[in-house]
Amino acid sequence: MKKLLAAILVLVVVCATSCSSLTTKSTEETAGAEASDVTYPLTVTDQAGREVTIESEPHKLVSSYYITSSLFIALGIEDRMVGIESNPEKRNIYSLSAPELLDLPTVGSPKDFDFEACVALEPDLVVLPLRLSDVADKLEKLDIDVILVNPENEAGLITMTELVSTATNTVDRGNELIDFIKNVKELLTTSLGDVEPVTIYLAGNSDLLSTASSGMYQSDMIALAGGTNVGAEVDDTYWVEVSYEQVLAWNPEYILLAADAGYDVDSVLSDSGLAICDAVVNGNVIKLPSEAEAWDSPVPGTVLGSLWLASQLYPDKVTEETCYDVIEDFYETFYGFSYSSIRTA
Repeated sequence: MKKLLAAILVLVVVCATSCSSLTTKSTEETAGAEASDVTYPLTVTDQAGREVTIESEPHKLVSSYYITSSLFIALGIEDRMVGIESNPEKRNIYSLSAPELLDLPTVGSPKDFDFEACVALEPDLVVLPLRLSDVADKLEKLDIDVILVNPENEAGLITMTELVSTATNTVDRGNELIDFIKNVKELLTTSLGDVEPVTIYLAGNSDLLSTASSGMYQSDMIALAGGTNVGAEVDDTYWVEVSYEQVLAWNPEYILLAADAGYDVDSVLSDSGLAICDAVVNGNVIKLPSEAEAWDSPVPGTVLGSLWLASQLYPDKVTEETCYDVIEDFYETFYGFSYSSIRTA
């Protein structure tokens, strides 16, 4: 995490007290870290509240969820995977970091899980999203260990990382990842402490008029970047459909397009339905990068979405150089490739 710590040290010039304490803490924790081997049999409580006893260290892993597949890579255990979700070729992070995953047998998706294909792989441990709790029960009747995860908010992402790293005996690597995330959060909190949050409308992947509600990770991502998600006033836990009239009533200062949006900035700027929206009038329509992965989803690198967004909103507080140094550090450390080699903008 050398570049991240260097970025924090730069901030010390501006805010010596708070930032220096962060740097000291990170250095002490790194220096004092000891191996944290797990003892089996091991009982963990998953994110569905289920107690799961794992008899021995799992060496054959299955993931039906791109979030946990990405986490396996970050934890350095992608070589233990024997099955992966459908269409892995659509995830850039795999080809960049672990191309061998593209040749693994697939076990479907959270919407269409292939139970028989999973069983045929004889896995030691299957990690599934919460919505597949019924599948978990069926697999456990066949003596296949399953843990359910639910990383749909910031706390859930950290809990998932702790849970999976413990279950797979990669606690030290998991702690390193969590520390990185916490350090980026503190960098942003310190840098943006005195800003007046700008209002942001987040447009979804498939439709400009689909937005993130209060219960979604994207609201946390925007808040950490020094923004206010206008859609957070909708009390829901998923994407919600809105109207042009609603967007105009919110009148956001910025419109942010999801990384995998099937439309571009120019189409939004030229949309007559939004012609009088402040974000459009002022040309404040931006799209999250997607070269490595979609940061507006709760993957391990999602905190980088907040960092990047902050550099767009407040370049005097979070410089582009700081932003891309930290991003480079993250992918070199946890995924083994250089982000600068794929960066397009």
